Amino acid sequence: MRELRPGVWHWRSPHPDWDEEQWWPALVSSYAIELGDDVILFDPLSVPAELRERATAVVLSAPYHERDARRLGLPVYTPPADTWQDWVEKFGIDPDRVRGMESEDLAWLRAGEGEGHFHGPGPWPFGITAYAGREDNDLVLWLPSINAIVAGDSLADFGDGLDIQLGGRKHVTRDDVVRRLRPLLDLPIELVLPAHGEPTDRAALERVLS
Repeated sequence: MRELRPGVWHWRSPHPDWDEEQWWPALVSSYAIELGDDVILFDPLSVPAELRERATAVVLSAPYHERDARRLGLPVYTPPADTWQDWVEKFGIDPDRVRGMESEDLAWLRAGEGEGHFHGPGPWPFGITAYAGREDNDLVLWLPSINAIVAGDSLADFGDGLDIQLGGRKHVTRDDVVRRLRPLLDLPIELVLPAHGEPTDRAALERVLS
């Protein structure tokens, strides 16, 4: 764990579901950030004890980033999980194969186990503003109090530097995602905190979105 600046911590942990067939690296990033009186865990996995004791809530950049959210016992603020209709649109799946199915992502939270708050793009609690990435539930979270963004898989470093990641989506192109995220360049962003890859800076974001 390292403190990037006062009140902003980063650490990397091996993801328990990773294997050699995955296209993303085994180590994933998590963050703890002081926002007012709260200490928020972003996409948390293997939270250091000293931060776990201080944490007041969990924020997920995508529903499939739940990682340790369930076991932490904190309120969870998250985009909603995919529906079967989303799978049809995003991946071109035959509707008859998935009709009526439900995602396993955050099923426990949707069933009422724990305190869950589901949000899409737009204003969030804690002064956060969420921007849609490749889809409305894979987000880039703007934290104006520290001039930083926390990014889900849409904007990530899978080993070749920060870039747009489509993850097999059929309904959107790289140029589409760049256009969605380009308004970020109008913000005074200094830190870029991806869920995959090391923290980076505005220059890296400008290279991706220019």
